[in-house]
Formats: sequence, structure tokens, C-alpha cells
Amino acid sequence: MYNSYLEYSDWSIIEKDFRKDNHMSSESIFSLGNGIFGQRGNFEEDYSGNKLDGNYVGGIYYPDKTKVGWWKIGYPNYFAKLVNCPSWIRLSIHINDEILDLNKVKKVNSFNKELNMKEGVLRRSFEVELNNGEIISVESERFISLKINEVGLLRYSISCLNSDCNITIKSFIDDEVSNVDSNWNENFLNTEEVLQNNDSTFIKSNVLKTDFKICSFSKSRIILDQENIPFDSNEKTDHLLKYNIKKNQSLTIEKIGGYVSNFTCKTDLYEKSKQIINRGSELGYDNLFEYQKKLWSDIWEKSNIEISGDLKSQQGIRFNIFQLNQTYMGQNPDMNVGPKGFTGEKYGGGTYWDTEAYCFPFYLATKNTEVARNLLIYRYNQLDKALLNAKKLGFNHGAALYPMATVNGEECHNEWEITFEEIHRNISIVMAINKYIDYTGDYTYMTTMGIEILVAIARFWAQRVSFSKKHNKYVILGVTGPNEYENNVNNNWYTNYGASWCLSYTLKNLKIIKERDLSKYESFSFDEKELELWKNIINNIYLPYSKKYKLYMQDDGFEDKELVHVDKIPKSERPLNQNWSWDRILRSPYIKQGDVIQGLYFFENDFSPEFIDNHFRFYEKYTVHESSLSASIHSVIASHINQIDKSYNYFLRSSRLDLDDYNNEVEQGLHITSMAGSWIALVEGFGGLKIDKNNISINPKIPKNWDRLKFNIFYKNQILKFEINSESIYVSGTNSNKIIIKNLSDKKLKYV
Repeated sequence: MYNSYLEYSDWSIIEKDFRKDNHMSSESIFSLGNGIFGQRGNFEEDYSGNKLDGNYVGGIYYPDKTKVGWWKIGYPNYFAKLVNCPSWIRLSIHINDEILDLNKVKKVNSFNKELNMKEGVLRRSFEVELNNGEIISVESERFISLKINEVGLLRYSISCLNSDCNITIKSFIDDEVSNVDSNWNENFLNTEEVLQNNDSTFIKSNVLKTDFKICSFSKSRIILDQENIPFDSNEKTDHLLKYNIKKNQSLTIEKIGGYVSNFTCKTDLYEKSKQIINRGSELGYDNLFEYQKKLWSDIWEKSNIEISGDLKSQQGIRFNIFQLNQTYMGQNPDMNVGPKGFTGEKYGGGTYWDTEAYCFPFYLATKNTEVARNLLIYRYNQLDKALLNAKKLGFNHGAALYPMATVNGEECHNEWEITFEEIHRNISIVMAINKYIDYTGDYTYMTTMGIEILVAIARFWAQRVSFSKKHNKYVILGVTGPNEYENNVNNNWYTNYGASWCLSYTLKNLKIIKERDLSKYESFSFDEKELELWKNIINNIYLPYSKKYKLYMQDDGFEDKELVHVDKIPKSERPLNQNWSWDRILRSPYIKQGDVIQGLYFFENDFSPEFIDNHFRFYEKYTVHESSLSASIHSVIASHINQIDKSYNYFLRSSRLDLDDYNNEVEQGLHITSMAGSWIALVEGFGGLKIDKNNISINPKIPKNWDRLKFNIFYKNQILKFEINSESIYVSGTNSNKIIIKNLSDKKLKYV
């Protein structure tokens, strides 16, 4: 346990006793979003301490010019980065001419901050003594609306506790914002025009070097004794009020604000913003909050997980589910999941292979089918860019290499060992299509879109392999596998095995397509030599094997390394990437995240339990888990080979990675995509749930400190509810279509 300043609670994240050192971490942890836009958990009033004010709108990015020391052919021209937008929540408050700023007050008497995950609302209350002697109490509440996707709402009440006082309130939109993650310290956003009336502000902005337009808006009202008080004046982006309030009298500010962009709106943004403000005002704060509670209740009905007997795990998994839903709800097939979501700027906000490898199973099992389908449509819509990306690297004949990082289909990553070599990303996209077809039975996606992706990726693998006369096999040279602590290796086992599997899966589906839609099949203009080559590669792919260890090696050179177990590394030298030279890391056997283990998870059905057990035990000894994606997959495999205590420790790390700040970097933003891994670890690992076409099997193995595990999935248009204890498995559905489940455990299965 690394970070203990947060309280344990089943439905809330709670911070008490304000500490400046924790502020930026809390800004990340208390973030809000609705899948369309989001914001960090910033204070509404002034704060002069360390902070990262962050408001981000999905789909809007700035092309930050690539910054490298040695340009290589194939590098992208820019890294697309989410744009930090004007902050609509801002208030500036003076009490008897002293600014309210928790970094400067004389004393914080009490402080409580709560993220209520059940309702999707952030609350904060505090009492402070100012340097002028005034004692002030504040209560604030805000949420990002699920009813109206473009808006958030704020209610902020302030009282003077020891005397009457003169209060000055400035309600405004702060457009003096910038991105901290900028290669060249450039501004990403330009204010074009500010428009105001008596209670509303509209700021029209454009994203530099792009055609993106944004209209930020807010409407404020001030309430005292249930009566509205008009503002004294308004100028620039401000609405100003000066007022004398009595002792213990409460003054309340309500704001409705948000963003409209031309990414989703094709009409006049200013007019659309006015319509949205009017709609929000007509519904009102209280009604919109009731909608908020109802819509979050609907989300939890499909995705809730209940763990009895372990509050740490309970809080961790609910926090992860909550943030996954805040990041992506599937409303728009042109949007995807960024590693940090809307909680920070690291990684630029682009989509990585993490989406298909980790997030896709979560959205597939907890949302309507259209949500997972939209994630796949996103990749289909960007197939032309994947073809172009492969062409830049010298491939042809319809070969596609999907980007390592992207917001629009173009490659954004500019490290050669990643951009050119981490080509295994193609595998996870094919795997996601496979999971979708198996889970939903929706073969129309395959016939209309999926098969085109499969063929393009197969053509990439067919050209990327080389034939080795030495091995009399097909090899794949110069790659980086999931373990990014090895670069430019030959014959990464996961990549080679995955490439062969992609070819096999494509041929299997081409056979079906040929029978169902001959014209579609013929559109690929195959000749027999091409398909025969694919079959030859499948049958003759080289997989590095050690006769000494009787195991597959991670790559050709792995066995040549000094195989010293990870527990021999002094703690003072961890993490390696902050203490060792890159040269030393590359020469070491240490694994950043599961590599062969990732393959054991993806292709588990292909191997015996003994095979999986032997490989897991070997590679675990060299894995340092210095990627946020590592612990969850190790937890899944450990549970499947009956190492439940070990699986639990990995799960706890995965589920509380950000809450306990294992990597000491949560202030930069949350690890959204790895959060999905903790869901996989729980449902597929401890829950033992497996769905393969029309067959559902379950083989649960819950940790000894859990009394009961309950989880829900959405399957075949109904919610399936599972309850597992030490003796029994209870299954119920929300409609009359009974689902037959194969029980592989020694527990009694009961339908209720």
C-alpha cells in the first residue's frame, strides 16, 4: 500500500484533512466525465498551489509537431494531443478584500471531498480561517450531465460563520489555459470572440493548425434566501457581484456550463450553445441531478460488481468501472478510449492497442451491443489510414498496419522502437473482432466491415515475415513485443504466434464469406498463390524454443541473457526506467509487462493447463510490472492455474493502481485502459467466466478473504447476474430466455 490518504468506502472516494502535497493527485482521482467531455477534479475557487486545471473535449486535438533528435523515414509529422479547453467552473471570491485560496488561508479547520460513484457527483465541503480573521464555510457540488451531453452543473454555497462580511464573487470562464504537455511550448487554442449577456458568457475558440472550433459557455445565477440576486456588472468573461451577507447566511452560486464543438455539431456553435443553456435552465439543476442518478443507476445495473468481505477491492473495482464509463459510453463511433481518458494530458489522449486488448471486453460485456460495435467501426473507418501507414513503411498490395497511437487513424507515435517495431498491435484488433463475433453472433459486422480489416492485416503479416533458410521456417525480424524493455529483437514469440493466428482466423472467415457472399470474396482479387502463402506461413512459423528449459522463449536472444530473478534487484534500483540506463535495461532479462503471458491470455484455448503453468512460473520471475497493464493479465493467468493468493495480490495492485498510486505518477492522470484489466481479472479470472460463440462456461475461484462475489454482464439482450460463494453459483437473468451455462467447477450451479 503506497498511498493511504483516501478513506475506504464501498461507493465513494473520500479525502479528508486537506494536504497540499496530495492536491494534484486528487485532481486526477476526482475527475468527472460523460464520454463526450471531462474535467479534472479542480477547485472552483482560486488555488495558487501546484495544480493542473484540465477540461478536455473528445475528438478535439492539436497536431503537436514531432520532436526527435534524428528523423527517420516513416515518422509521423505530429503527435495529436487533446486540447485543454477554457474552464467554465471558475469562481474568484473575496471576503472583506481577502481572496479565498486554500493555499494561502491561515488555517483549514475541516475539509471533506467525496466522489459519489453511485450518483456520478463530486462534493466538497470545508471550513477555513482567513488571515483577516473571518471564518468561512463552503459546500460545493458538481456533475457532468448524462442527460445533456454538452453540459456540467455546479452548485456552490458560501457562509461567513463569525461575523457579517462583504463578499465579492466573480463568476467567469477562464480562457487563459494551456496544455502542459506541449513539445514546443506552443499554445493549442486561440480565443476568437467573447460574447456576453446579463448572466451568460460564450467564448468562441479555434484550435490552431486545424479546422476545429469550440464554443465554451456558462450561465450563472446567485441565490440568497431563495431569491435570485442580479450581478452588478459583466465584462470580458466575468460576471461580478458585491454583497454584504449576514453571519451564518448562505449565498449560493449555480452554474451551468460546457462545450459545443464542430466535431459533433455541424450547425452554428454559438446558436447551439444558447439552445443547450436554455434547455438546461428549463430543466433546472435539481431535475438534471435526478436524471443523473437515474442514468447512473442504469449503468450500474449492467456493470456493478459486489465483493463481500474486502472493502479495499470493492472500492477499487467500482472506481475503475466508474472511470471507464466516464471515459467512453459509445455515443459516437468517431471517438475512442485514451489511456488517460479526460483525467490528464500524458499520452496525448490518443487511442492505443490498449483499447482492443484491455478495454474492449469490458464494454462488450457491460453495454448494449452497439457500443462495442462502435469501437470496431472506429477501426474500420480508419482502415484507409492504416493502409497508408503500412505503405509509408514499404508495404503494398492492400497491407495495413494500424497505428500505435492515434486520434484520427494517422500514426502519432514517434519512437522508432514503438512506431516501426511494436507491430503486435495488429493482433489485438483482430482479437477484438473475434471476441465481438463470438459474444454477439453479429456476423453482419464481419461481412460488411470486419473481413476487410482481417484481409488487410493478413496481407501485412504475409509481407512482414521473412523465410529463414537456417530454420527452414518463416521468421519475423526487428520487432518490439508487449515487453518494451526489449527492442529490435527477432522472433518475439507473442508476435510470431499472433501473426500466424491472424492469418488462420482470416482464412477461416474467408471460407464463410465465400459461401455467403461470393462478390464480397471476389472483391479482394485473390490468386491461389496468395492464399497458399498464408497457409504455408501458418504451418511453418518459427517459434523460439529452449531445449534446456523446455519452454518457448520470449524471443531469439532471451536465453542468452543473464537470467537473474527479479527479486535480486535492490529495491533502491526500482523502477528500472528511473534508475538504470536504457542500455542496461535492454541487456537485462527483465520484462516491463507480460509478453508471453499476454499470449497465454489471448490464446489460452490453444494450450494445456500444464503448458500455461510452466510458462507463467518461468516468466513471472523476470517481470518487474513497470507498466500499468501488467498486473491484471498476470492476475487472470494466476487464477486459472490455481495460484489464487498470487492472483489476488496482482488484482489488488491492478484495481487500486491509481487510488494507492503504486507508480507514484497519478497526478499526471489516471490509467484508464489498465482499469479495464482489473475488470478482466475479476470477471474472467476469479469469476472464471468464458463466452465462446454460443457457449458459456464458468469456473470461479474466489480469494479466501471474500465471502461472496457478485457481477453482472449484458448478454443476448438481457442482464445476467452471477453470485458466487464458497459452495454455490447462482445465476439469474432479466428475461425468460434461459441461458445454459456449463459449470466447470466443483460448486453447485443454481438458476434463480
